[in-house]
Amino acid sequence: MGKVLAVCTSPEKGTAKHNVERAEFIAGHGIKNDAHAGPWHRQVSLLSHQKIEDFRARGAKVEDGAFGENLVVGGIDFRSLPVGTILECNEVILEMTQIGKECHSHCAIFKVMGDCIMPREGVFARVIKGGSIGVGDEMLVRQDSTAETGFPNRVWIITSSDKGFRGEREDQSSQVIQEITAASGYVFAGYTLLPDVRTELEMEMRRICDNGLAELILTTGGTGFSPRDCIPEATAAVAERLVPGIAEAMRAQSMNVTKRAMLSRAISAIRGKTLIINLPGSPKAVRENLSYIIPDLRHGLDILLEREGECGKS
Repeated sequence: MGKVLAVCTSPEKGTAKHNVERAEFIAGHGIKNDAHAGPWHRQVSLLSHQKIEDFRARGAKVEDGAFGENLVVGGIDFRSLPVGTILECNEVILEMTQIGKECHSHCAIFKVMGDCIMPREGVFARVIKGGSIGVGDEMLVRQDSTAETGFPNRVWIITSSDKGFRGEREDQSSQVIQEITAASGYVFAGYTLLPDVRTELEMEMRRICDNGLAELILTTGGTGFSPRDCIPEATAAVAERLVPGIAEAMRAQSMNVTKRAMLSRAISAIRGKTLIINLPGSPKAVRENLSYIIPDLRHGLDILLEREGECGKS
């Protein structure tokens, strides 16, 4: 059990967070009036109070929120918890989605101290159930039930959409993916919404695979003939091995629905210990394709992760 020691928000990105004592948490969004809230996987950031105190002991003069954290909590070592951990505070339920983050441009703290704890000690979560959290409230740690089974496969969703990235279209396809994968016992590892830019999509897939953040990446969008559609090319660029059968099976199944399925350029591939599968962009097609292949993906992942040794056994 931990205790909330600070609740920090910032009205604009690029500005420091400050302790506001209490805030409202909105399901599927984050903290009300916080610039970093939104429909993605890093809705709330958390830091352990002891990690901040250890950093201050080295001579750093930092206020709560200086690292960009929303919640400072005493008594919980967030860095030691796995992705998928459930955190409960009052009526609020948070699910940890990411541990640490890359620091592309060093912050003011790093420039003074030569170090910053957020990239390695900070964790991120999405809001499952909303409510209010304030200073002095108690936080409970509950391990996600799927992490205790023999099937701790984590799924990361990447949406490739110019309109979605600009906020001109609701990303319903990712919601369908979350629904189907959760029902099949997968742990939600994270979500990324990017424009149809090949270099950015490649970089994100490499980051997830090479840092071991998920065993399965499901992409949606960008598989058609539009000049901007590039997710198959991005997937091929990061691939170490191709898995043509999955995409072929989805196209064959979809041909029973519409002949336009033959126009899909989706591919599937493996990088390291992660399987990457391109799904269509429409929610209806995502449901049809993913529902068809997901029963057999577990066996493939068990082989990839060396939990099983023979593909012929079910």
